[in-house]
Amino acid sequence: MGLIEIFLIGVGLSMDAFAVSVCKGLGMHRVNYGHALVIALFFGVFQGLMPVIGWALGSTFAVYVTAVDHWIAFVLLAAVGGKMLWDAFHDEPDECCEEGADKLDLRELFMLAIATSIDALAVGISFSFLQIDIVRAAFVIGITTFCLSIIGVVVGNRFGARFERTAQVIGGAVLVVIGLKILLEHLGIIAF
Repeated sequence: MGLIEIFLIGVGLSMDAFAVSVCKGLGMHRVNYGHALVIALFFGVFQGLMPVIGWALGSTFAVYVTAVDHWIAFVLLAAVGGKMLWDAFHDEPDECCEEGADKLDLRELFMLAIATSIDALAVGISFSFLQIDIVRAAFVIGITTFCLSIIGVVVGNRFGARFERTAQVIGGAVLVVIGLKILLEHLGIIAF
């Protein structure tokens, strides 16, 4: 898997963090770049750390599942992407946005960072089956999430929640397509 694919996975995984960042930006009267930096650090670090944890778990059990690893990668990526698509069309768009969002509660931010990065844990498991360089992948995913989270705060503050659903749909679709590509490559149907 190349750097561009890892970057696209990072974009897909960061859409939940982006959506929450948009909500945080909505609650700010003016963009507080200090708060935006803290929000981005929380989301970026957790989004980069979770694939490493998933990779460690997957590596432990990889010897038992190598014959079906491409199916597992496909199912995990498709499930995460599918859930993102489902949520985009079935959740209320402003459900994460609350009054007082410009106050920075580190405990709440910690919980949000964990919640938005659980899908990265599943992706990390699939990375272990695909023999991905986890350090490079985690760095790319973390930096991508960091940057998109800052952008999310600014976009939320300036433009409102108009782009939240679109971002979630794109992120979910990207994950499903990459999972399908992995499956088709391992089955020998396509070659890149």
